[in-house]
Amino acid sequence: MSAEAASAGPDSAAPQSHTFEADVAKLLHLMVHSVYSDKDVFLRELISNAADACEKLRYESLSDPALLGEDQKGVIRITLDAEARRITVADNGIGMSAEEMIEALGTIARSGTKAFVERLETAQQAEGSQLIGQFGVGFYSTFMVADKVEVFSRRAGSDVANLWSSDGKGSYSVAPVGLDEAPARGTKVVLHLMEDAKSYAETYTIERLIKTHSGHVPVPILLADKPDAEPQQIADGAALWTRPKSDISEADYTDFYRSVAGQFDDPALTIHFRAEGRQEYTMLAFVPGSRPFDLFDPQRKGRMKLYVRRVLITDEADLLPGYLRFVRGLIDSADLPLNVSREMIQESPLLTAIRKAATGRVLGDLEKLATSDAAAYAKVWENFGSVLKEGLYEDFERRDALLGLARFKSTVSGGEWRSLKDYIASLKDNQTAIYYLAGDDAKRLENSPHIEGFRARGIEVLLLSDPVDSFWVTSALGFEGKPFKSVTQGAADLDLIPLAEKPEEQTPEVSAAIASYIAYLKTTLGDDISDVRASERLTSSAVCLVAPDNGMDKRMEQILASAGKLDGALQKPILEINPRHALVTRLATAREAGGDTAFIESATRLLLDEARILDGTVPTDPAGFAERLSQVLAKSLG
Repeated sequence: MSAEAASAGPDSAAPQSHTFEADVAKLLHLMVHSVYSDKDVFLRELISNAADACEKLRYESLSDPALLGEDQKGVIRITLDAEARRITVADNGIGMSAEEMIEALGTIARSGTKAFVERLETAQQAEGSQLIGQFGVGFYSTFMVADKVEVFSRRAGSDVANLWSSDGKGSYSVAPVGLDEAPARGTKVVLHLMEDAKSYAETYTIERLIKTHSGHVPVPILLADKPDAEPQQIADGAALWTRPKSDISEADYTDFYRSVAGQFDDPALTIHFRAEGRQEYTMLAFVPGSRPFDLFDPQRKGRMKLYVRRVLITDEADLLPGYLRFVRGLIDSADLPLNVSREMIQESPLLTAIRKAATGRVLGDLEKLATSDAAAYAKVWENFGSVLKEGLYEDFERRDALLGLARFKSTVSGGEWRSLKDYIASLKDNQTAIYYLAGDDAKRLENSPHIEGFRARGIEVLLLSDPVDSFWVTSALGFEGKPFKSVTQGAADLDLIPLAEKPEEQTPEVSAAIASYIAYLKTTLGDDISDVRASERLTSSAVCLVAPDNGMDKRMEQILASAGKLDGALQKPILEINPRHALVTRLATAREAGGDTAFIESATRLLLDEARILDGTVPTDPAGFAERLSQVLAKSLG
């Protein structure tokens, strides 16, 4: 912003020139030079913004009825001028002051803007048009079709009107205008269309787009095909959620979903019901067919709107828990007071009851989908399972229901999703726990030495690769009486379960040479480990590291350490050796026979380094590791 513009007041006669913030400028460049085939998104976004402005005025008028004046009903008017290549979208909503224009049209409010712009830069055509709506930057999509955009606005109750204007090339201006140029109240957006976008000034095109994408906004839409023509009603503004379900088609639901969610996909699940009794409210919500862009926003805010008797109160109410933040839609209450503040409503006991019931309904409908259409539910879990699992850690009351909804990849699933009921049905005789292995790489988990003994006995192991997995398994009491147990923690306790093949070849007694070598390992590696023992869990690998029986799971320890949340030093692991592995038996025999002491010690320390590498970490002494490896290789080649 120039010094002159910065010092000028918002209502100064001279236009104020401003520079878009850096991320907006970059976004606008993408819009102006867009190659996206679906540019229709701009109209849906303008209509959505206009409808929100009308709904916000309805809310503010509850405490200040004078804001409405004689113009009581919200309406959106679209006027075409094909000769001038111009389209105007006007509303009689809340309007904006000059300061609000600068804030709303010069910046992007939501966090993660930089990541969004980077994703938009690399997005494919179809994905790009979806992202525009998903991340709340729909206004800027106007620059895909217009080389100049003007926004005239007058805030309700104000006697000042202002004009925001930009060509989308890096700057914009704000200046006061005469009241005769702006709406009596609300906002008028004028798009000066590019030559290749002139079809958007044709009646047929706009009418089709309104009916396709915006037919169910809760504000009437009028269309005039010429500046001086009488407008015709295209959409009646009847709230879709107030109609009987029998009168609503799947296409109607999809249209509304796309409008409320800002996405172009089809909903994976539609939840529409009316609650009567102690609380009376209507819920219309959707599980998206793909991941919303802001799914992993650190603030974990939901995108459900709260209405009271069809008046939009807020789109930031805490209507569902954080682990259901992917759900899009609304709740319209008949019981909440209209004049309650947005802050107070969060503390309302009535809203708490609605939240509880709505959460139960969403989980119940997800369970029905899982039962009736496993393939469709698998796609839902693929998109949102990592978020739903947050509830396993946070929501003790609904943990059993969430465990029933949970799906997992495992050592027997062949890449498909398995439920815990599937797991329980395949328990082996004498199996007393649900075994799992947690980590950050699914492929590494599948090839981990920790699961060799379980796989040899046909015991299923859940492969947990989401960060939240290490947290919920520590707090979950179990499922159907079986506790969760990490295969990297404590003794494996597999001696009562026979091998799937050649069950007579159970773990033999440890020979005297191996027992002596284990004692040697404890003495030699004593500073780095807490214990050494023969392993039941290893069948083909020589060594592995496990956490002590009463210690912390190794994956949990790694997460806490990397986050700086670990009190004290890392716990010393237990080194398990495979007494049947050729390397272990040869080292034990060589030591028993009085072999080269230095060579045996170097090879022994390499066993610990190998275990660390298999565990996904690095040797604590890289130089020593390299020296020992060179020594052993030279000896073997000599």
